[in-house]
Amino acid sequence: MLRAMDTVRAMQTFVQIADAGSLTAAAQALDSSLPAVVRMLAAYEAHLQVRLFNRTTRRIALTDEGRRHLESCRQILAAIADAEAALLAEATEPAGLLTITAPVLFGQLHVAPAVTRFAQAHPQMQCRLLLADRVVNLLEENVDVGVRIGALADSSLVARRMGQIHRHVVAHPGLLRTHGTPQHPTALRQLPCVRVSGHAPGWGPFADGKRSLRVEVSGQLEFSEIGPAIDACAAGAGFGNFYSYQVAEYVRRRKLQIVLRDFEPPPQPIHLVYPHARLLPRRARVFLDWMREALQAFDAGSTAR
Repeated sequence: MLRAMDTVRAMQTFVQIADAGSLTAAAQALDSSLPAVVRMLAAYEAHLQVRLFNRTTRRIALTDEGRRHLESCRQILAAIADAEAALLAEATEPAGLLTITAPVLFGQLHVAPAVTRFAQAHPQMQCRLLLADRVVNLLEENVDVGVRIGALADSSLVARRMGQIHRHVVAHPGLLRTHGTPQHPTALRQLPCVRVSGHAPGWGPFADGKRSLRVEVSGQLEFSEIGPAIDACAAGAGFGNFYSYQVAEYVRRRKLQIVLRDFEPPPQPIHLVYPHARLLPRRARVFLDWMREALQAFDAGSTAR
């Protein structure tokens, strides 16, 4: 029984003999010895349990089975050559489909623009971005790379840290003039706050010396999505508690102001995660390097600082 690699070599030998018209000519074309070619052909015929050539001392001719098998071998060898050529081309230019997942707002603000630039820089790539505020199972949903914010659960995935983000309490400057600037997280209990449903009850954990605390908050407004909640805070409707990347532009434009900086919890890491490091295709490796550069601003921490 021939092994897979031996079978390919046997096919190549068989096709070369058919094309050259003799064992000697085939041996010369293959840069091999005549006995080696004869042994390979004999082993291949034994493996297939069929005679491929009728041989005499003067000539060699394909059998009916040999003629039918020749076309199949040509197709198989052509497919192997095409596959090798594609991999060689990929070694210099990434190609193929890449599927990425990221949290909705972070994906909209930072991942989607980077993916667009990546696709423009690599015209042989196709990119699919799945934005979802849930933990996507990369293996079950055929996703190549995931962007994760926060501590990672125990997993078989490989993680590459990209940076970190902070959690801020923010308010419109006009609201601060009306209600004053809180000096301690517990002051938020008596202040109007804009909440986001589906998150853990209360805000925090805040760092208060060596202890951490959560603060129950209330207010007129609660939203199921982050975007409208930030807009409401920027309109002066209440205090908000958001990640730094979510409010960075509002802070830069002075529509929101950060308060309670001394009580902020430790920053949360940003990771790119992916399965099977040793089998990672080149397109994914190139994308990981691309995203490291795209997210380098987060290496220094909060974009809102």
